[in-house]
Amino acid sequence: MTKDPYRRVAGLFDTIFEPMNRGLRLIGVGMFRPRKGMAVLDVGCGTGVHLELYRRFECSLFGIDTSESMLDVAKKRLGEVADLKLANACVMPFKDGSFDLVISMLVLHEMDQASRPRAIDEMKRVLKEDGRILLIDFHTGPYHFPRGWLTKFVIFVSEIAAGRRHFRNYRNFMSIRGLSTLVETNKLIVEQEKAVSGGGLVLYLLRKN
Repeated sequence: MTKDPYRRVAGLFDTIFEPMNRGLRLIGVGMFRPRKGMAVLDVGCGTGVHLELYRRFECSLFGIDTSESMLDVAKKRLGEVADLKLANACVMPFKDGSFDLVISMLVLHEMDQASRPRAIDEMKRVLKEDGRILLIDFHTGPYHFPRGWLTKFVIFVSEIAAGRRHFRNYRNFMSIRGLSTLVETNKLIVEQEKAVSGGGLVLYLLRKN
């Protein structure tokens, strides 16, 4: 594993970002209603706050992340109710067809261009035939004034602050039209698409072709 870029901020991450992100998570829950016993995998689970929403529905919870610091926070939050692993999205430690729902929120824009299709291939591999993938990430517009442009500005500044490599991957993600291109080129079927925050963010509910 590479040096953990979240080691200094993991403990404060939810305090800083969760007020902005919680609404997105709740929209995603509404797009594919959880049911008891449903197997849910969060790819890039971070502090476990997204999986915690599915805990109340008595789902089976699984998460992977490349940050040990973030996983430490997730393990304190979720305890024994979730199976959390330090792992890369491009090589997931799960059997084929394991999950009813695979979530990835604000993760794909962080990856380099070569890793994104590999990660999506892995999501498809571990998904059950009748399962769904929920992707949430930055949108390339159109942006509605003023909220969309404000969202775009806040995202841009945040990505610069995250460091050179992070910003480079973000810029590439936006240049290829983000999730819309990844969904199309990886042959996923769109069941629902919702642009929110004035067009600055988008949610896709997908299934395999």
